[in-house]
Amino acid sequence: MQIADDLAQQIRAKVLAPGEQVPSEADLMDRYAVSQGTVRKAMTELRATGLIETHHGKGSYVKNRPPVRRKSSDRFRRSHRLAGKAAYLAEAEQAGSTASVRVLYVGPVDAPEEIAERLAVPAGAKVLARRRLYFSDGIPTEEAISYLPWDVAKDIPELFEENPGGGGIYARLEEHGHQLKELAETVRVRLATKQETVALSLSPGSPIIHLTRNAESEAGRVVEVCDTIMAADQFVLDYRIPAGD
Repeated sequence: MQIADDLAQQIRAKVLAPGEQVPSEADLMDRYAVSQGTVRKAMTELRATGLIETHHGKGSYVKNRPPVRRKSSDRFRRSHRLAGKAAYLAEAEQAGSTASVRVLYVGPVDAPEEIAERLAVPAGAKVLARRRLYFSDGIPTEEAISYLPWDVAKDIPELFEENPGGGGIYARLEEHGHQLKELAETVRVRLATKQETVALSLSPGSPIIHLTRNAESEAGRVVEVCDTIMAADQFVLDYRIPAGD
């Protein structure tokens, strides 16, 4: 829909700034030469994507923290890695926000049971963990822990550095012969724990997206599992799913 697309573009480019009032229904009807019903459908679409909020009798306003549109079919493209951009940074750049990362821990841990199962290693086996907290415009939005099999990680010294280099850990894995074939994600929505509420600066009882991703190599081995919690109101998850055989 042209109206929704135009306004969404203005919001992401900050032509319409956070907290600013969106043009009224009458103004939009005049500007686009459309009916009131068409304008209302566009506003409904913008509310559904989390870009605006409407206050009865006062009009619609740009949300102070528009959600990041997380396009899983795009964010892990090899072209991003070759350009030296890790997925989160490439995504933030497309959204027009300023991204930053704080590394909380890099080192060996005992694999939790679910992670061990995904990596096909014994529960409690030594794995490399990389724990990071991600920010958008200075606001914490997600926390992620990557787990890598020790026999894979030990031969890639960059994985033990806070900054693994351009393109992130997937670029380093591929440089060392672990060409990625497929990324599979499991998505759950639940209430944040007290610890997660503190980490992401959420209100008590806030929902989070709990996303766990397997990165499988061409050799058929899962070479990384990423366990991520995300502030549910900060993201829209987009997936492209083939409909053929």
